[in-house]
Amino acid sequence: MLLRGVTTTLSRSCLRSPVSRDIRGLATALQQEPSHPDIKTAVPGPRTKELLKELNTIQQADSVQLFADYDKSIGNYFVDADGNVFLDAFTQISSVPIGYNHPHLLSAFNDEHNVKALVNRPALGVFPAIDWPERLKRVLLSVAPAGLDNVATMMCGSCSNENAYKAVFMWYRGKQRGGRVDFTPEEMSSCMVNQAPGSPQMSIMSFEGGFHGRTFGALSTTRSKPIHKLDCPAFDWPVAPFPRYKYPLDQFQRENQQEDKRCLEQVADIIEQYAKKNNPVAGMIVEPIQSEGGDHEGSPEFFQALQRLCQEKGVALIIDEVQTGCGPTGKMWCYEHFNLPTPPDFVTFSKKMLTGGFYFRSEFKPPHAYRIFNTWMGDPSKLILLERVLDVIKKENLLGLANETGQVLRSGLLNLEKEFPHLMNSVRGRGTFLSFNAPKTDVRDKIISKLKQNGVIGGACGELAIRLRPALVFQPKHAEIYLDLLRKTLKEI
Repeated sequence: MLLRGVTTTLSRSCLRSPVSRDIRGLATALQQEPSHPDIKTAVPGPRTKELLKELNTIQQADSVQLFADYDKSIGNYFVDADGNVFLDAFTQISSVPIGYNHPHLLSAFNDEHNVKALVNRPALGVFPAIDWPERLKRVLLSVAPAGLDNVATMMCGSCSNENAYKAVFMWYRGKQRGGRVDFTPEEMSSCMVNQAPGSPQMSIMSFEGGFHGRTFGALSTTRSKPIHKLDCPAFDWPVAPFPRYKYPLDQFQRENQQEDKRCLEQVADIIEQYAKKNNPVAGMIVEPIQSEGGDHEGSPEFFQALQRLCQEKGVALIIDEVQTGCGPTGKMWCYEHFNLPTPPDFVTFSKKMLTGGFYFRSEFKPPHAYRIFNTWMGDPSKLILLERVLDVIKKENLLGLANETGQVLRSGLLNLEKEFPHLMNSVRGRGTFLSFNAPKTDVRDKIISKLKQNGVIGGACGELAIRLRPALVFQPKHAEIYLDLLRKTLKEI
């Protein structure tokens, strides 16, 4: 793994600290990373098939692709139960920030204080540790989106989004009450039987192809695949079109501007329709790049206009950065590419951030206790790890590396698109958060399967897309290996 000038940029005092010694010794430690994938058996192999059969006797496990040997996996390489070594360009659905078994993370619990934070997992909403406020400021607020100085920790992406929805509804009803913070007897009694006025009609708008989680409330805003939603009752919440661009972008500027305009007009119309049916849109949730739904992009101009529309209509804007957050697009938060004049109202996060949660404007803080609440509200041990992840990102300039490696990947993918136009098209994305389309779903699935047999783990999304989700330590040399094996795969197909 590349140590990008770490020892020349750190101060002498930092180099004397235990944390910095971990960083300084990183290059030597990661010489253990394999130089190339090594496939020894069929994929999946015999041991993997045995384990899958065993697991299926306990739970529904048909989604399992491989069983990992996490003792042997390292850096950008995933080792499975059969000893096969894969270059991992998917990283647990975009959730491994700095590779497998990073030494700076492996040493995190050598400190007895950190071990006690791990063992004595607190109910954070009631009995947080004495260093919890300072840890929130030092870790999460150190990378907060500009202008968002409040944060709530949660367990996962779905519950981060759901609790953001709750905060939106409470804010919206507070406005309707004219700022009154007490509740009427009628409100309190009616909510207990799921009736108005205590349980009022309000809605959260989401977008076609969007994915915001599989928990019950989040499902009403998830629009990516039917399998996520089938058989579950859903709220009457609106869905709007999200842009579907033609590629390459520079050759279809007029068409894509028209697509932005079409979508924005429908967003405005739907907000008005829901106001008339007495189900007002209190909030709107949108991904900077629709990930699970097919890696669909929205232009900076689209997001700027969307924010203006929300402000005009009194709708809270939630940017879902669960998959795009923590650096893979070359910025800490993907929405920073859009040059919004003011920050969004909420930014939700999880995955590479290792903990769930959301940043928010202070006016969305509920005035009562227990309204945004659960037993754990996150896990302090995850912030211990996240602090070390952020330390590595900063000292190794991993955001810069994501841009550098992303340029190699994008250039290579565009060349392959020219070489195999019948097999791939529509290369797109930011940083290493990239994707391309196959002509048909069965061709896409064949490419991913064959790529795995050739030693690369990749991911699918939407109907046609193959997505890249490498760790932030993915270097140009790893990009070249990926591109060589993708070319081999396309030639074989």
